[in-house]
Amino acid sequence: MFDFAPATQPTIYFIGVTTGKSSIMKVFPLWAQALGLKDAVIKGFDLPLHAPAEQYRQVVDFIKRDPLSYGALVTTHKLDLFTACRDQFDYVDPYAEKLSEVSSLFKRGGVFHAHAKDPISSGLALENFVPENFWRDHGGEVLLIGAGGSSLAMSLYFTQEKFGDNVPKRIILANRSLPRLESAKKVLSGLNPKVTFSFEHRPDPSGNDALIAGLPPYSLVVNATGLGKDAPGSPTTDAVQYSPHSLVWEINYRGDLIFMYQAQAQAKEKSLHVEDGWVYFIHGWTQVIAEVFNVPIEGPVLQQMSDIAMELIGGKK
Repeated sequence: MFDFAPATQPTIYFIGVTTGKSSIMKVFPLWAQALGLKDAVIKGFDLPLHAPAEQYRQVVDFIKRDPLSYGALVTTHKLDLFTACRDQFDYVDPYAEKLSEVSSLFKRGGVFHAHAKDPISSGLALENFVPENFWRDHGGEVLLIGAGGSSLAMSLYFTQEKFGDNVPKRIILANRSLPRLESAKKVLSGLNPKVTFSFEHRPDPSGNDALIAGLPPYSLVVNATGLGKDAPGSPTTDAVQYSPHSLVWEINYRGDLIFMYQAQAQAKEKSLHVEDGWVYFIHGWTQVIAEVFNVPIEGPVLQQMSDIAMELIGGKK
């Protein structure tokens, strides 16, 4: 099923669903050149949603044992891969341990690391468009549609004690299936006494519409389901109605982003800010590449990476 031929040059892998469609396949060679990563390449491993555990274990075992396979970025499969491969990692960072997910695999000094970077990368992306003191000033809430790794990571970010009173008064997680909600409830319990969590079983989009309609103004709604990228459709219907001055975040940047288009249709009338996943994409990848190849990517270098990607994609935003 997979090509497990030993790598012949330094290689980072992209473990996803439709990796060949991602812009990173075109962007990475230019990033590698700019970063001085001589001969480094990227390859994809495409696995079906909720793949059998043995497939995850085969991929991870290959990366761990192959000398020139330096590491990987994991998307979509963060929770399932961690569950299937926990015993294969030599070191698990605190975020990965807390969230039971992994997004970055890399080797350092003979030690095979599993890290969860989403609390950091999603936080950096949120700080790019959420105004300073937004929660303290307006008292809005957060609705995370989907109870997978991205939603758990954002919940961890929002509830950090360093934010003091500038936290959402309530974070709602809505999901189509009950098992993921129950798992999320266990992970997120007791994070911050200033933030109330609600867990909503919403098996169809109309249920999410109702949750959105009930939010106060100046709230944040996030599509963290994968719908629009990994699978067709949207977690909301065309009848969805947002509260005024809300922030709407589609964390994907590619695909048929129906969720984002539905929000954009009422952005002017409701004074909405609608954001796609481009900045999240940049931070998500640069955080992992920095770990896999042990190179700093921040400040002017990070801006250079963004500029390179933007120029290649051509008028992305």
